[in-house]
Amino acid sequence: MYEAFAELYDELMNDVDYESWADYYARLLSIYGIRQGKICECACGTGGLTIPLHKLGFQMTGVDISREMLWQAAQKSRKQGIAIPFVQQDMKALNLHRPMDAVIATCDGVNYLLKDEDLQSFFRSAWRAVRPGGALIFDVSTPYKLKNVLCAGLMGEDREQVTYIWQNTWNEKRQTVDLDLIFFVREKDGSYRRMEEHQRQRAWDEKSLKEALWHAGFRTVSIYGDYTLNAPKEGDQRWHVAAIRGEENAQ
Repeated sequence: MYEAFAELYDELMNDVDYESWADYYARLLSIYGIRQGKICECACGTGGLTIPLHKLGFQMTGVDISREMLWQAAQKSRKQGIAIPFVQQDMKALNLHRPMDAVIATCDGVNYLLKDEDLQSFFRSAWRAVRPGGALIFDVSTPYKLKNVLCAGLMGEDREQVTYIWQNTWNEKRQTVDLDLIFFVREKDGSYRRMEEHQRQRAWDEKSLKEALWHAGFRTVSIYGDYTLNAPKEGDQRWHVAAIRGEENAQ
């Protein structure tokens, strides 16, 4: 996943306001008593959010399963004179050398967990990674978005350095969307290199998320809609979920 996409990711995501996203997460963290401290960002990708959160004063560790995405993140932070450890790990089996004040996962990281046991493994892993009273905060693309927005038709864009075609297919039985992308990357000699990427995401409903968090040992679970502190409403494209680690051992 993301092997071919890594070198193109930042260019294609250059319209995302990561600073505002970081400000929102800092606000969420502060609500749960975390105004500074150690944060592990799972599925950190190229560090688009990791770096702004570092600049806001958090001690960040970036974790991702993709070596290619981590390489991009490390290069980007190094160019800015920022020292952030970026570690290749599966978010379902975190192995951190010190307890975190919070674990976060943004930009659909949890949507890539396709099975119930995958979701539970991540939540248990996060429970073990945070200190007692620490937080797990993540966001997901909503079922509405995956079904009605991403699968609304063929998408594409022709940019100066890259052209892409994006076709998504919804599976009602599995509650998943298959994302198929074809890229044509312009080389220095004017030729084009063709690249393909296939991904799959799952739509998680509120009930499933809350039950899995509770089972993993998290308490005080709250879900907010579309970068607000309001309850989710119909048509939201993103939910933000926050939970506090309870004292019970994650099973």
